[in-house]
Amino acid sequence: MKFFAALFLLFSAALLPAQDIDQVLAAGNNDGLKVEGRVAFTEGPAWHAATKNVYFTDIQNNRILRRDPTGAVHTYRTPSGRANGLLFDGKGRLHACEGGREGGNRRITRTELDGSVTVLTADFNGRKYNSPNDLVIDSKDRIYFTDPRYGDRDDMQITDADGKPVEGVYRIDPDGKVTQILTHEIDRPNGIELSADEKFLFVADNSNGKAGDNRKLWRFDLKADGTVEPGSRKELFDWGTDRGPDGMCLGPDGNLYVTAGFNFPDLPAQTLKKFRSGVYVISQEGGLQRFIPIPMDMITNCTFGGEDGKTLFVTAGHKLWSLPIQ
Repeated sequence: MKFFAALFLLFSAALLPAQDIDQVLAAGNNDGLKVEGRVAFTEGPAWHAATKNVYFTDIQNNRILRRDPTGAVHTYRTPSGRANGLLFDGKGRLHACEGGREGGNRRITRTELDGSVTVLTADFNGRKYNSPNDLVIDSKDRIYFTDPRYGDRDDMQITDADGKPVEGVYRIDPDGKVTQILTHEIDRPNGIELSADEKFLFVADNSNGKAGDNRKLWRFDLKADGTVEPGSRKELFDWGTDRGPDGMCLGPDGNLYVTAGFNFPDLPAQTLKKFRSGVYVISQEGGLQRFIPIPMDMITNCTFGGEDGKTLFVTAGHKLWSLPIQ
């Protein structure tokens, strides 16, 4: 029965009528939402199951922080290279996307169990990355990460054969080899996630600089060798002219939990026609299942943790939030 129920949910989500999106948004609730920590500008939450700590970044103050089970917040590492996305591997080592441009930091690092830091990649074919943003690790210990550029674009070094700047998606193999797996299939890749069976790669396309930019969630077919199937791009959700998707995670229910939206748009190219700041729960086929409003701009990322793996931790504004998901 569980299989057929899941199958029904999958197909009903895919066929969700456009007018029902408004109903889902209107029914949004955040019962149980609470603040777990306050800093300057939070990003990249990552759950460490062994210690029941949640780690997150404070980009403005160049720190990686951890919140312990008592609720106390500690500095884990500083400087952090203006770290953004964080993720632990199966050995309990913390991986970080360091996007800071000060001192040349545009790299992927791994903090070892003894506290030392290993640089996994700092350039692609001798050219500096734009600003590594988010990452995901598969069952073969391959790391996939996004490399957008927000703000000043004058020092972008990675280009295609025609000299056009590339904001790409990359894969780091266990032997250290780096492969560019997506280029212009996405305008500005941000959040990234894998399906549980690793057959799909999900990428948030969050380019909010001008009217007409993509603010969409894409799905790509991922082959066993870690490459993307050409022509497999599928649009799962479009935020229109409102603020598009930032970070995301895969929920225990198999849905994607995607952070997006604004409560108070602050750029001319951003609007608030429909999509407020919150977590958008989207099926792997593209239907909006649930909306969880977050009363803070700007919402940036989320992850699951807690005793049963069903507590959603969300970074938004200067706060770390938690919410039990039923």
